[in-house]
Amino acid sequence: MSNSLAKLQRKINSASDLQSVVRTMKAMAAVNISQYKNAVDSLADYYQTVKLGLNVCFHKAYSASSTANYMVKNHNNDNDNIGIIVFGSDQGLVGQFNNMLVEFLNETMQPYSKKKFIWAIGDRIRPLLSTAYINTGKDHRLPECLDAISDLVGELILEIQWHRENRGVSQLFVFFNKPTSKSTYVPSFLKILPFDKDWKDKLVITHWPSNSVPELINNKETTFKALITEYIFVCIYKGCAESLASENASRLEAMLRAEKNIEELLDRLNQTFRHQRQTGIDEELFDLVAGYEALLEKNG
Repeated sequence: MSNSLAKLQRKINSASDLQSVVRTMKAMAAVNISQYKNAVDSLADYYQTVKLGLNVCFHKAYSASSTANYMVKNHNNDNDNIGIIVFGSDQGLVGQFNNMLVEFLNETMQPYSKKKFIWAIGDRIRPLLSTAYINTGKDHRLPECLDAISDLVGELILEIQWHRENRGVSQLFVFFNKPTSKSTYVPSFLKILPFDKDWKDKLVITHWPSNSVPELINNKETTFKALITEYIFVCIYKGCAESLASENASRLEAMLRAEKNIEELLDRLNQTFRHQRQTGIDEELFDLVAGYEALLEKNG
């Protein structure tokens, strides 16, 4: 009996330790969700500034030479290839996070027949991608903190620019999971390039927020390309931050389920432990009473 109780106590201690780890991971996931969502929200004002800058460029510096490479073309070119950035996860405990995104990616890109170059961000999602995509050859790990997102996005932009100049990549997509609540998410994507004509036309008619007439300084082409780079930066940054928020949301959901299961396990173990301990006490009391009665009969 004592051996059985000792085993139960070890199980209870192990479950309690695991419960502490799960609670810590749950708290960390909740904190990470908040900071990544705040990062996305903080991009809104900067994104609006970039769009206003593009508004000025389209009004003041619109020309075929400066915008042709960034607009939807009226003809098909065999050299117009597709670049795809997909944000998965480096770590586990995220359920169907990567599988759902890959299925969504394959379904979305199926109508596109052009050659596809892919940047797979995350060790867990890379093996799930089909042979329909040409890997860029360089593996990228997900940022481990908010401050590291900018460095990753900067590297991706340099690689994208090289592929635009040397591999004919004219279309650019970003695939990621987008959070919808504290613990849920949905697969999503952004088509960054080329600019959709409707998007450009809507941007052009956007009312300038002040009475001051904006002016372009320095080289118009340089200014336009700089704004395009910032526009791409914001879009990729947004996809990365929302993906990280979704990953932590998935992990939070997993930790909530694990915490519930551990609590149920602890309840069963504690009940069993109390029952067996009480049974052991009762048996010892019965032995004492029986011994006492036997002693009385012997002396009686």
